[in-house]
Amino acid sequence: MNKKLKTDAVDYLFDAILSLKNRDECYSFFEDLCTVNELLSLSQRFEVAAMLKSRKTYLEIADKTGASTATISRVNRSLNYGNDGYDLVFDRIDKK
Repeated sequence: MNKKLKTDAVDYLFDAILSLKNRDECYSFFEDLCTVNELLSLSQRFEVAAMLKSRKTYLEIADKTGASTATISRVNRSLNYGNDGYDLVFDRIDKK
């Protein structure tokens, strides 16, 4: 975990997110918290990660998501050398 990221403010934000009970609550909270572009960027990165896990090529991913190769590369780096957060979530949602 990045020690610069671990702050009381980030803990408070994560506690707020963990208190959400369903997708409608998520929409309400994140629409208030983020701009439309910020939320779309987050969802794009998550979609890119899923496609990389499915062994899609950069070209296929860029065509489908509109993500730049720089964004795809950054997400790929996180998948390969990050804190396994993507894998944790993918494992959980795949089990549903």
